[in-house]
Amino acid sequence: MRRSIKMVFLLISILVIGTTIAGCGLPLSKELIVNRYADALLTKNNELQFRFRINNEILDRQELYKVKVTIHDDQLAAAIGKREIIYGEDQVLNGEYLEVKGKSEKYIFMDPLPLKEDLHIHELQQMIEKNNAVSIEIYNNQEVFGRVFLTNFSSEL
Repeated sequence: MRRSIKMVFLLISILVIGTTIAGCGLPLSKELIVNRYADALLTKNNELQFRFRINNEILDRQELYKVKVTIHDDQLAAAIGKREIIYGEDQVLNGEYLEVKGKSEKYIFMDPLPLKEDLHIHELQQMIEKNNAVSIEIYNNQEVFGRVFLTNFSSEL
């Protein structure tokens, strides 16, 4: 009996450690920015769109926040024409922020940004997936709640 309990405990431990190391995460993940659902999409019109999912359960103590996308790669920043894009900035001008309400996770699809310079798909993929070219930050006027580098890239081409 003890041996079977030890075996079950060992198997569960291996499963938990394995999923953590593999980056799969557990279904009840407590990531603020759910990175496996965050990506940069190159559209058919040669535009770059940032898409990600925010776990609002973590922000439940806060009602208002903004999202900032920062471009760290000089070549990518030149191609986009911006170093920072702030989602919710227009609402802030009107005295509002993005609000945490409804579902536990909120999808954000930022407006596609036309590329002013052509970049090869593989070059763009390398920048985003391996070179930490883009980061996402969730914040309000008092504090930064979370920051993560975008590591996923997809293309409609």
